[in-house]
Amino acid sequence: MVELQVAGRVVAEYVVAPDVDPRHGPRPYLHPVRTLGGVTVTDVLPEDHRWHLGVTVAMQDVNGTNLWGGRTYVRGAGYTWLDDHGRIEQEAWLGRADGRLASRLRWLDPAGETLLVEERVVTASPAPLGWTFDFAFTLTAPPGTGVTLGSPATNGRPGGAGYGGFFWRLTSGVPEVFTSTVDGEEKCNGSADPWLAVRGDGYTLVFSGIEGEDRWFVRAADYPGVCAALAWERPLAIPAGGALSRRYSVLVADGALDRETIQ
Repeated sequence: MVELQVAGRVVAEYVVAPDVDPRHGPRPYLHPVRTLGGVTVTDVLPEDHRWHLGVTVAMQDVNGTNLWGGRTYVRGAGYTWLDDHGRIEQEAWLGRADGRLASRLRWLDPAGETLLVEERVVTASPAPLGWTFDFAFTLTAPPGTGVTLGSPATNGRPGGAGYGGFFWRLTSGVPEVFTSTVDGEEKCNGSADPWLAVRGDGYTLVFSGIEGEDRWFVRAADYPGVCAALAWERPLAIPAGGALSRRYSVLVADGALDRETIQ
């Protein structure tokens, strides 16, 4: 476990090599993540989805490998337990400081072969309303093999379930969710608005950074979570030797912020 700090306060803990059931998609994650006032805003291994691990990056379908954890959505059959689980392992630190963690990781298939190489930079910095969590990553395909990223939606699941990518499992409770233009889970899910806010018990998070055909995947009632979905409706291809980069920022604030304050 490695600490992430803002102005001398520990605001997040990064678990580099978790002891997680192989069916839950073992991967580095951040938990707990806290406001400056000490309110925890993440959850890990919840009973409803044991493969939700704080703040992570993961996909349910990477060339047929499940790196998300749990059951795999199979077209025509629904969610099914398969022996298709891979893992994401940290290979090396590329830099470490109180407010910045940089690393290289490998996305591995069930046989341990490399699917993708990831370079990741996580930073924490002061902000006027709290602190800013910044998560940037680049996924690079092997020189001789293209990689396709998919989701339950691209594999046939209806109902706006194109999750996969940067995912934040929120602490327990039913939060309020809203964007710059709409309110509520139903309207926020699938939105391409530039920011998405989650307001829970004693905290507000404001997510930003989606681009292109990415969409916000939002859950509040069944379980609380937010994903910047990479394969919302169509699979996303990374050509052989090619790379995909994303960078997301999350304002982590104590108390309840409204739309006017955020804008």
